[in-house]
Amino acid sequence: MAFLAGCGGHRSVATRVPPPPEAGSNSKTASTPTPAVEAEPGILVPPGAKVIYTETGWASWYGPSYHKRKAANGEVYDMNGMTAAHRTIPLNSIARVTNLKTGHSEILRITDRGPFVNDRIIDLSKTAAQKLDVYRPGTAQVKIEVLQSPAPMDQGGKWCVQIGAFKNSEDAAKLKDKLSRRYHTAKILQFTSPIGEDWLRVRVAEDDKRRAEELIQETHTDAAMFLVRLD
Repeated sequence: MAFLAGCGGHRSVATRVPPPPEAGSNSKTASTPTPAVEAEPGILVPPGAKVIYTETGWASWYGPSYHKRKAANGEVYDMNGMTAAHRTIPLNSIARVTNLKTGHSEILRITDRGPFVNDRIIDLSKTAAQKLDVYRPGTAQVKIEVLQSPAPMDQGGKWCVQIGAFKNSEDAAKLKDKLSRRYHTAKILQFTSPIGEDWLRVRVAEDDKRRAEELIQETHTDAAMFLVRLD
């Protein structure tokens, strides 16, 4: 559910992949090979592709409010496609997501930014949620394994801080003014999400990750703050 936009994707070809190894600790790399599978038409994961990043946590899904809106990668979000939103995995990365309770796995593409809820790590499209047994319960514990990425996972990138949701737009405007006076080189956008919530997006000088992390540490607000990769 990216407030950098909505999500994007195309209808996928259904594929099955063997269950991944048991869930490991959060945000560690791995080297499990995967057979050749098609994430979406024309996007093929080659034989022997290794897992370059893994993360375990709670998944949710997003649908009608964001359907047909532009995603963070510039595509139009199709809730019937096999896509997902993640805050920091490079856009257009190919990942295998496994429901840790049911063992069901699917290959999908990261096209959007979100979820902007503290205890969740990925927002699935409606169809991906249905295939991964997340749709009816709303949330589930999953393991994310990135198999392909167009950019390095551990360096570079363009980073920002996303702050919200605010109870009203005046609170957002007050914090925006405060941050503008304190961080003269920061670019701050105040906007309303598709579900009517007010947010701030703060881009630090040179979109540097370290500076974005420092801004989070130095900023005091009741609103939630998230480190987000833009590319």
